[in-house]
Amino acid sequence: MLRRMPATQKQKRRRALGETPPDKHVLYQRSVQSVEPEIDFVDRTYLKLRGKRASLLREDFCGTANTSCEWVRRRATNHAVGVDLDAATLAWGITHNLGALSEEERTRVTLERRDVLAARKQTGTRGYDCVLAMNFSYWCFKQRAQMLGYFKAVRASLAPGGVFFLDFYGGSDAHQVMKERRRIPAAGKAEPGFTYVWDQATYNPVTGAMTCYISFDLRDGTKMERAFRYEWRLWNLPELRDVLAEAGLRSTVYTEGDDGKGGGNGVFRPSEHNDADRAFICYIVAERS
Repeated sequence: MLRRMPATQKQKRRRALGETPPDKHVLYQRSVQSVEPEIDFVDRTYLKLRGKRASLLREDFCGTANTSCEWVRRRATNHAVGVDLDAATLAWGITHNLGALSEEERTRVTLERRDVLAARKQTGTRGYDCVLAMNFSYWCFKQRAQMLGYFKAVRASLAPGGVFFLDFYGGSDAHQVMKERRRIPAAGKAEPGFTYVWDQATYNPVTGAMTCYISFDLRDGTKMERAFRYEWRLWNLPELRDVLAEAGLRSTVYTEGDDGKGGGNGVFRPSEHNDADRAFICYIVAERS
């Protein structure tokens, strides 16, 4: 929802010039997704585990397929399949993200409007080298049986030796009703800065159910409130690893190093220990044996 405040001079000027209001998917990609370092991690970790490069990747809950597009840009041998249920978001990704690829690169991306529980091996292949479930999207499965069914479906679609990559966030702040604001700097004149607002609006400690929103405060005073909504269960790492093991996937947690200033350094390594931080992000790397 785009809430209009009293018009500022900048807003009046923008309207007079017929300028297009900011697009929520563009704002999301600038503030939430970091596809380059994410694919760096996937590429490097698979190579280290398997001694060869991955080529066939599936991006579950792919949204605008930003990650899939980054994957095919890396090497001419890379192919990606993106799976999502939201037709409008997939259409946006086709226009803006696939549209930014070369003609040859576009031939190596397939988007499917499908439930991830029904996703399967690509015809004529041994299965996927990698399956990704990022931005905590898989938390939409609130019951253990649902999560187990999803993990089993992923395992069935992986090639022998395939690897499943998930991200995870936790810490005491994850259990709080709270808002976090982060300033996103301008990316040139065409992409002005804005403020990203993460809103953990509700949390039920009995069931783990939580409702979260993403809003954007724009430079000209416009507020794009609750542009994205998430109905999740707040899982913890031990229970997710137990479910992965039951599905036949051996998991390792990759935690982030410290930059010496109280923040992360962007380097993730295998670890069976993490400090009891108020907030942390890590990767779960689950292998099909």
